[in-house]
Amino acid sequence: MDCIFVANKPLFVSSNKFLNNLKKRDNVKKGGFSGILDPFACGALIVAYGQYTRLFSFINKEPKVYKATLWLGLKSDSLDIENIMGIYDTPKLSEARVQEVVESFCGEVKFTPPKFSAKKIEGKKAYELARAGEEVRLKEEVMKIFKIEFLGYNHPFVSFRVWVSAGSYIRSLGEMIAQKLGTFGALSYLERESEGGFKYEGQKHLNPLEILPFCKINARDLENGELYSKMINGKKLEAKELKIYKEGEYIVYFDEFFSIISYKNHAITYLLNRIPLC
Repeated sequence: MDCIFVANKPLFVSSNKFLNNLKKRDNVKKGGFSGILDPFACGALIVAYGQYTRLFSFINKEPKVYKATLWLGLKSDSLDIENIMGIYDTPKLSEARVQEVVESFCGEVKFTPPKFSAKKIEGKKAYELARAGEEVRLKEEVMKIFKIEFLGYNHPFVSFRVWVSAGSYIRSLGEMIAQKLGTFGALSYLERESEGGFKYEGQKHLNPLEILPFCKINARDLENGELYSKMINGKKLEAKELKIYKEGEYIVYFDEFFSIISYKNHAITYLLNRIPLC
């Protein structure tokens, strides 16, 4: 089976286990997903089967949109509700102050990823080292926050929605918001609402010709009898036979399959070839 769709990962299941459940349900051997979701998080997860797993690197997955709730006074090693160390009372703040702080996090923001994360240290995942009680030191990174929206404050809970770049950690953002409010905290809820505009809509299969951000060339319109044979065999192509006059990436499609090509420096190269069109 070759297909791509947006699934809705439930709470408290890892992305890998959720994918395995989907593969078992659909009797599929090869499958993959885009950006991983933490076990305690829920929401949109782009899933692909078969050869469509090769499309992930060509899909625009930004911005990623999350809805989160920050619990002020919650102490957690993983910055969420999975590794709670303690719950403490914190002073109630004015809603105006909380909103001001939340909305101050916009643009490029430096952060340190949580030690309970999939980041690798000398080939090992950080969360594996953390669970083993080993010291975890991760390098500071930068996330792009395109937009952040304050949703409400009902002490000790702060809710917000945020639009971020790939590789961002909302758990780290929650920690920084709490610190700027003069306290500490961790996320009690995290939902990914969309990735690059991809939302959960009942796991309907997506048309690759509609979701890939490239100009499309219908091979039928070219009236070139040799083109099918050349592309099915991955032979060299010329820009003039595809009527391409501008550098960039293109999709050339037939009834049965499509290919992604690149035209640069007067030469055409295959990025992906003979992907079944389902």
